[in-house]
Amino acid sequence: MALERLDHYSIRTDKLEATRDFYVDVLGLTEGYRPSFGFPGHWLYCGDRAVVHLIGADPSGSQGVSDFLGDRNTDELSGAGALDHIAFRATELERLRVVLDEHQINCRERTISDLDLHLVFIQDPNGITIELNYEAGEVAAC
Repeated sequence: MALERLDHYSIRTDKLEATRDFYVDVLGLTEGYRPSFGFPGHWLYCGDRAVVHLIGADPSGSQGVSDFLGDRNTDELSGAGALDHIAFRATELERLRVVLDEHQINCRERTISDLDLHLVFIQDPNGITIELNYEAGEVAAC
């Protein structure tokens, strides 16, 4: 399993539009393409890379977010608690699966076909979610 680079970080927020405005108006990121995930959000780009993913947290109806990323208590979405996950681009999916099995680490996997990405979510010992992004073709090769 080889990490190639930091891919993006995600913020889960109940202040979705204000957070988007901050990153766009103050920091100069631009809003761009985001797949239809079934929950609100924005992808903010630095050049041609989506480096900040905003996830809209609605305490009255967050089933779409929970289904895709897992449950989070909206009361904890401030400060570092708003950091949802850190993502790395990676290769060698089958090797990752072996390492996870050796260390008895559970994971959740998702494929986003229109981005040609396969995502693996794990948690570090501190409960921080790490997302590993693989080319979707690696799934077929495993």
